[in-house]
Amino acid sequence: MNEKHMQYVLTVLKEGSFTAAARKLYVSQPSLSQIIKAAESNLGAPIFDRSADPLTLTPAGALYVDAAKQITAISTNLTKQVEELGKEEFGTIRLGISVQRGMELLPYLYPSFQARYPHVELKLIELGSAAMERSVLEGIVDIALLTTSPRHEALIYDLIQEETLVLLVNRRCALAARIADKTPIDISEAKDEAFVCSRHGHSVRAILDALLAARDLKPKIALETVSIEIGKRVTATSPVVMPCPDSYTDTGFFGEAPYSMYPLLGVETPRHFYACYRRDLYLTKYMKDFLKLVHEIKDRRKFFSPDAERKQI
Repeated sequence: MNEKHMQYVLTVLKEGSFTAAARKLYVSQPSLSQIIKAAESNLGAPIFDRSADPLTLTPAGALYVDAAKQITAISTNLTKQVEELGKEEFGTIRLGISVQRGMELLPYLYPSFQARYPHVELKLIELGSAAMERSVLEGIVDIALLTTSPRHEALIYDLIQEETLVLLVNRRCALAARIADKTPIDISEAKDEAFVCSRHGHSVRAILDALLAARDLKPKIALETVSIEIGKRVTATSPVVMPCPDSYTDTGFFGEAPYSMYPLLGVETPRHFYACYRRDLYLTKYMKDFLKLVHEIKDRRKFFSPDAERKQI
């Protein structure tokens, strides 16, 4: 199998059309079509069903793509193994991480890792949890730090921290006046409140949407954001409610928390914080040390407890 052919076929599959793939690859569409036809000629069967929109794989194409992904993984692992044999501490970790996790974790993780491996680059790929898992499966991300529930057999889920979903409620909301702080509640208790929530593609939003759909509720979505920190600060100053993992409920404010916190009942698929990578990924020494460092920082609870850190300063 030709490496260039494999790359172009996988790009067409990912982008969903020859036009989008040609733009991604910086080639003309006729040139791309010729390369795909050459790959199909070598295979002896069509790879794509061109009558479908978006393009779909033929049965032979599905076999080709599966083999191409395996070959790509083998090639990547070989490169990493050769690097280790030469005892060279050079390389790159393509790290998938959300903006919020990056804010909390990287100020501690980055300097510690760079002190040990100054010639290993951390290349950040900042995505929501759902998109991040896809990127790990496709080999775009080496290691992802994300909140999810294990669901792909092809991935390793290394548990970093268990999390519970809570509802932050501004103290001016009717719900805060009606129910005592820290009382476990059903999401239906907040049906008349305005919500601040994560955008689609983030794990907290997926849980919220599932809870609301199960109860046929359509509350007002007052504000959507990719940043939990922005949502928390809006909830602190406005009469709104916000679903939030309990690991992020440290207020970041001096004195009493400006909102009440209620554990949410009925979450059927709990999502926790994992380091996630492909089962067939060869872990270099620096990758293993990176994962070990994430666990050590979690155990010290540095990046999960900004208030505690402030007291030490």
